[in-house]
Parts: sequence; structure tokens; C-alpha cells
Amino acid sequence: MKRMLPRLLGACLNVLALIFPRIAARKGFYLFCTPLATPVKDYHHKFLNTAAKSSFEFEGITIQTYRWGNGAKKILFLHGWQSHSFRWKNYIDSFSKEDYTLYALDAPAHGLSGGKYINLPVYSRVIEHFLLQVHPIHAVIGHSFGGFASLYALYCNPLLPVERLVIMGTPGEAEDFIQFYRGMLGLSSRAMRVITGYFEKNLHHPPSFFSAVRFAKAITVPGLIIHDEKDEEAPYRYALQLHAAWSTSQLITTSGLGHNLKSAQLVEKVIDFLNVKERVDEG
Repeated sequence: MKRMLPRLLGACLNVLALIFPRIAARKGFYLFCTPLATPVKDYHHKFLNTAAKSSFEFEGITIQTYRWGNGAKKILFLHGWQSHSFRWKNYIDSFSKEDYTLYALDAPAHGLSGGKYINLPVYSRVIEHFLLQVHPIHAVIGHSFGGFASLYALYCNPLLPVERLVIMGTPGEAEDFIQFYRGMLGLSSRAMRVITGYFEKNLHHPPSFFSAVRFAKAITVPGLIIHDEKDEEAPYRYALQLHAAWSTSQLITTSGLGHNLKSAQLVEKVIDFLNVKERVDEG
């Protein structure tokens, strides 16, 4: 049944592309931008309720935010596609609340934030808006789509007040998502043509423009790239390409952690990376 529904939707879009191409273009684009968001369960709420919770309005959408600690160094955590801020629990628990102020936000159409749709430019604009409200930021830590959006935000506005950037399991090319979407739905060439045309019209660039490697070339802040060599959702080759393109980056390669990249040892490595400058100054 789960496999049949995408194919049924794809068949409908294929027919619409023949008869009403404008409708097919709009519906196909917004379907591409619609996540099947992970529900916020009771045990998620239990942890998230330990934060100081607030929200802000952005482009007609309510964005849920969280804050832990009151330290001088500010960290912003950004989750990926079909996730929410609970995914950072192990990090939040490990950082000193006296040294750090820890922020997280739920992206549009995720967690407790409003909205039905999200794409890379929307997420990056939310990130930029938040950073300009709480700056300066010691570091942004993004997982998967959150890392991709962080790169794009800094590409669009190199003057954002961010000292360091950590990206984990970050995908490389929007074109990969487009091709996965096409295969999952079984879309015809005509349907893809009208949908990608709508994509370019609304986002002002073709899918091929949205490349993490392209964005990384423009990043000047120190960065840490973390990727598992067996990541089945975001191929490891993109981490190598990102590291080569981003002149101020370091690369940590893991094995056996998959796309989620959750381990106590990895948390410690991230904290060590963020504290390098402080150790040098003390020495």
C-alpha cells in the first residue's frame, strides 16, 4: 500500500501534465516540498519541555524555538528533513549550560512549527532571520537537510554572525532529490519538465544550482564535516567533495553510525572542535 500511493499520485500528475500542465506543475512542486513530518511524541515533549520555549512569525508561519542554558557562547542546532529538535537531545544534555546557550528550532512543516511546505531557500531564510535575532553565534550545527540549509544561508549572506559551522550527513545536490522523487512517483518526462519549470520559476534557479559543493566554495568560517562512509541517504562521496571545496574545513569519517550519526564519542568530538580556539588562547 505504501508503494502504491506514490505511484498513484505520480499517475495522476502524469495525466494532469497532458491535460492541465499548469496544475500539474503547481501540485507536483508542492508535493515535492511536503515532508511526512515525524510526530512529536510524549517522550519528545518531556525533553523539549525542559527548554525555555518561544516562537516567532516568519512569512506567515509560526516557528517554534527552544533554548537551554545561559552561557556566553551560543549554539544553534538545525535538524534535517522529516525530523525535529528532539534529535539533538544527546548534544543538549552534553553541553555545559553554564558555558553555552543552546538554541534549536523546528523548521517549517516540522515538529511544533506551522506550515505545510518547506524547501531549501525557505529553511535558509528562517535560519538567517533567527541568527540575526540572537547573534553573535559561536556555531551552527546542522544535520542532513539542516546542514545543507546552513551552507546555503551562509552562501547567500556571508556576513551572517557565525564563527563556526558543523554539518553532519549533509546531502550534496538537490538534483538527487529530484531524481529520487521522479523514480518514487514514476513521473513522465513531460510531468518532470513542467514541475522543474515551476521549481525554477518559484526558486529563481534550476535544481542543478542548489549544490552543497557550490555553496561550500564560498564559505570562509572554520567548518567540521561529519559523515559516515556507509550513509545510505547521503552518499559519502559528497563529504569528500565538500571537504575539498571548503578550504577551512575538517572532515571526520565514521563507520557504522549511518545517516543519523549518533554516538557519545561523536558528541565529544564536536565539543572539542568548538573549543579549539579557547584551548589555543589559554595556551
